[in-house]
Amino acid sequence: MRLLSDAELDAVCADVAAYYADRIACFGAYPLGVDWSCKATQRLRFVQLLKLCPPEGRFSLIDLGCGYGALATFLAEQRGHGEVEYLGIDVASEMVRRGRRRYRGNEKVRFVVGRTSLQVADYLVASGIMNVKLGVGRPTWESFVRTMLFEMHRMGRLGFAVNFLTKPGQRSQPGQVYCTTPGKWARFCERELGRSIDILDDYGMDEFTLLARASSVDSSTRRNVDHVAAGIDR
Repeated sequence: MRLLSDAELDAVCADVAAYYADRIACFGAYPLGVDWSCKATQRLRFVQLLKLCPPEGRFSLIDLGCGYGALATFLAEQRGHGEVEYLGIDVASEMVRRGRRRYRGNEKVRFVVGRTSLQVADYLVASGIMNVKLGVGRPTWESFVRTMLFEMHRMGRLGFAVNFLTKPGQRSQPGQVYCTTPGKWARFCERELGRSIDILDDYGMDEFTLLARASSVDSSTRRNVDHVAAGIDR
């Protein structure tokens, strides 16, 4: 099982940062600026990712690949200001600048430039960071995925959530996006990270959301990973 070195990880993230800097320069702080087709599907993804978190009460959250902070806005709409201590992390400095400008003066919402953080939160979510591989070979990209999953495991004390594509979109160019099946990464997160796994794949899109909770946290909806591998890994 190969992980990327820091130098390799920096190189991949530099290309991703340049790609998203171009997107936000073209489309601004809107879904297209972070490569999602529309606000409705962007928010649908947020709903799935946040099923990781408790419906009530306060907690801390890291948003890895936060873009311009759309999830922070969604959280404020759904839960009110101050309920969630939010840290957004993004490799694209322009994304972080937009987020900071939007939430200037709000001490509960912070943004930093980077690919990871030494800070640990109750939960971590990542929307879209595994998808746009920009021509990187599949073996190298899967090493990137493994490396980032280890980082998510480290940063999300009670759990982390991440989404993956199962089919390329109509606008995707050959080799640009990474598509996979749920069983592969469900098994990895259970066996290598010791997490309890839920797979969400019934929300009408060609993708799935993986919820990885600390093994001591019970989940009434948890699927057996062997069943995931047999029934979904197709």
